[in-house]
Amino acid sequence: MADERVNQMRGYKATLNNPNVSQEAKDHAQSVLDSEFGGNRPQEELYNIRGDRDKSPNRMAGGLKAAMHNPGVSTSGKEQAKAKLGKDAPQE
Repeated sequence: MADERVNQMRGYKATLNNPNVSQEAKDHAQSVLDSEFGGNRPQEELYNIRGDRDKSPNRMAGGLKAAMHNPGVSTSGKEQAKAKLGKDAPQE
């Protein structure tokens, strides 16, 4: 049942971002998201459902390390990656 709800939220979010959809359809999608799904809550709910269950700690660490050395990442982004890497580092 939760998967069905998530898929509905995804569909409405996709409608909002699709340039080929009429404004009327976008207004309807936003209305449904606001009334039935709690506004911006779908984004938070999707994030919480996905969680870290599919994320490998090694891949996460690799991505954070890459962000720290990527010239396209801002200084604050690099600092956030460094902090997260320190917090999530495997304990030996």
